[in-house]
Formats: sequence, structure tokens, C-alpha cells
Amino acid sequence: MIRVASWNINSVRTRIGHLTDWLRQEKPDVVLLQEIKCLTDGFPSLEIEDLGYNLAIVGQRSYNGVAILSRHPMTVEADRLPGPAEDGQARYVEAVVQAEGKVLRVASIYAPNGNPVASDKFPYKLAWLARLRDHARELLRFEEPVVFGGDYNVCPTDDDVYDPEGWQDDALCRTESRAAFRRLIHLGLTDAFRALHPEPHRYTFWDYQAGRWQRGEGLRIDHLLLSPQAADRLGAADIDKGPRGKEKPSDHTPVWCELEL
Repeated sequence: MIRVASWNINSVRTRIGHLTDWLRQEKPDVVLLQEIKCLTDGFPSLEIEDLGYNLAIVGQRSYNGVAILSRHPMTVEADRLPGPAEDGQARYVEAVVQAEGKVLRVASIYAPNGNPVASDKFPYKLAWLARLRDHARELLRFEEPVVFGGDYNVCPTDDDVYDPEGWQDDALCRTESRAAFRRLIHLGLTDAFRALHPEPHRYTFWDYQAGRWQRGEGLRIDHLLLSPQAADRLGAADIDKGPRGKEKPSDHTPVWCELEL
């Protein structure tokens, strides 16, 4: 059994105590982090390596940034999403993990937010998701277990947002964003959480403003998408709300799945 988790940490240096406490308590095998918000050499590597994790980090000053933490040996396969060379945003890292004598490919994904919709940020979001789909399609040809995990900045359906009408024009809920997410799913991917939890209104993100956490008003925008070979091995999946309730938390909380490799 291998447990893979994804967490938009919203500044790894600010939340390092929350992260190390959670790693000690939950002992996930692989963790996909987003929004680390630091350069690669500014990542708090020692604190995490002391807990037995290998690291793959793609940093960016003050913004974005992704990482993979693995208790097993891993080889970094990509530190950016294939596409325009001028796109320097740190939003993707991919590695092959060797666990229990098996191979698992994982990718930590931080998709663009896309707001405001009237700006060039929304076309960039849609183009980025199209690039992700093209890359995922290529990886699926290897017919191996793959977990594409991260903050997709998409609520797939109205069941994934506390106020569908109020959010319908936001980039996270726009028809175009949902269609781009469905095109990923239609490659043959499985939403690990939704495969085991059909109940609506389970969230991974609660805004800091307006008491959204206290009122239970959230969004489900963090997803673990599984290749068919990984989906066949899915044993469990859930959202861990514990870290969101701590003092000075990330506005996201971890989502995880367990695979029987």
C-alpha cells in the first residue's frame, strides 16, 4: 500500500511547522506540494529530509512553486510542463517513484487561477490545461500507474462549490474551465476522491475572508487524477480537514489516496 497526498501549502516556509507535524502524524509515502512560494534553494529541505523524505523542488521567488516529497527513491522526469519556452512559471514537476518493487509516476500540478476572466490570465489558464492534457495523453501511452495530483483551480461541478450561482462567472467554475477539466478526465483518468465519495459539498479550500472555514463554505479544487492502472489499485481516498483548522493554516487542506501497488 502506498499513500499519495496533495497539499497546496501556501508558503512552505510559513507553514513548515504544520507540514512537519502532519508528515510525522500521517506518514504519507508521497506528498505533492503546490504554492511553496520560494526559490529552490530557499526550500526548508533539512527539516523534511530529517523525516526521511527525498525531495524534488521547482521553486520561484514569492509565487507558485511545486515539490514532490517521497519516502522512496525517485527520479525526476520533468521540471516543467512541455510547451512554450518563455513560460517560466513554476507549476509542474514529475517524478518516477520506486516503491515496493513497483514503479509509480507522480506529478505535482499547480494550474493557473485564471482570474480576472476578462484579462489574459483566463486564456493562459485554458491553454495551460490544454498543454497538461496533451502531456497526460502522452504519459498514458506507457500504461503505468500515474497520479496527476495538485491544485487544478477548477471546481468540476456545482457539487464542488458552496454557492454555485454566486461562483458561476469565476474562472474556477466557468464552463470553459470545467470543459478543460472534463477533457482531462475523458482521457481515461479517474478522480480518486469522487470515485469513492459521491456525496456533494466536500471541500479542499476555504477562503480566509468572511469566515468561510467556520461557515463550511468551501471549494473542491485540489484533485488526484489517476491513470487506469492506478485507478485499478485504488483502495481509499479522502480529504484531511485537520490542517485547515490549525492556527495560521494554509487555505487548502490535504487530499490523499491509497494505492495497492
